[in-house]
Amino acid sequence: MQRYDYLQSIAGDTQDALAVCTGWSAREWWALRPSEGNLKTRTLGLVSSIAAGLALALPHRKVIAIDGDGAFLMNLCGLPTIALQNPGNLIHLLFDNEIYEASGGTSTASRTADVVALALGAGYKHAAWVETREAFRDAFIQAWKRNELTLIAVKVAPGQPDNLPPLRLDEIENKYRFMRYLEATEHRAIVNPGFDSKL
Repeated sequence: MQRYDYLQSIAGDTQDALAVCTGWSAREWWALRPSEGNLKTRTLGLVSSIAAGLALALPHRKVIAIDGDGAFLMNLCGLPTIALQNPGNLIHLLFDNEIYEASGGTSTASRTADVVALALGAGYKHAAWVETREAFRDAFIQAWKRNELTLIAVKVAPGQPDNLPPLRLDEIENKYRFMRYLEATEHRAIVNPGFDSKL
């Protein structure tokens, strides 16, 4: 099965959670759960760190990191810090297709590295492999209810459905719409474009 199939199984369970995505998963997640609370990261590897920062800043909200094996492996140094800070409201989803799918399809090191063992070794309280859509959704719901830092990993086939709608916004527009969404839902100011004009 592909990443889309697993994401589809939980799209109805995420309520008002914030989601941080990378690569092609962003297009899939927007198609399944359109929301101004979705954030796409352009820089490979930053999904887990950005999601952890949001989770720490907003402990009353669930945050979902939708990560890939290539991105995950590029930010191993962030895992111990995430585990040390231990944001219980962060659910880290890892889709391992063993390639850098969005940039040409070259192999990643996940063919020989166990990403779950890496997360557990870094200090994650909960990290596990799942193999079916049903087990994936069950693990997600358990993590949601448990409210403890969790990584859920699954091996997936490369590719995505052919009929996905295009993602009609770039990262800059997405960033500002995401921040305005946080301002509206959290009832606090985050960005003030006119602030620097007085300096």
